Amino acid sequence: MYNLTFGPSPGKPWHHKGIGNGYVLSFGDTRVYFSGDTECIPEMKALKNISIAFVAMNPPRTMPTAEAAACVEAFKPRIVYPYHYRGQNTREFADAVSGTPGIEVRLRKLEGEQ
Repeated sequence: MYNLTFGPSPGKPWHHKGIGNGYVLSFGDTRVYFSGDTECIPEMKALKNISIAFVAMNPPRTMPTAEAAACVEAFKPRIVYPYHYRGQNTREFADAVSGTPGIEVRLRKLEGEQ
């Protein structure tokens, strides 16, 4: 996980490559991905055989909903949960992904959300 363009100023990303982590955990045939605070990086787009993905979308330090949807469409997890999205429209994300066969978006509410 890292930023390509988002940061406090040009050339100074919020998260530098090699500092933070995203994770793929394997439990038998089940592969679970946690994006961490990232943008849609090449490593994420190249993921394969992800059963469940947890994708952060909370600008300015992570990707916005449209970028998250495009990235999820690239690596096609079977199930995706948006997380770390305070203030973002998760329905917008779900609607953008809904046209991609084989991906189920599961939305949950944060504590205190209506």
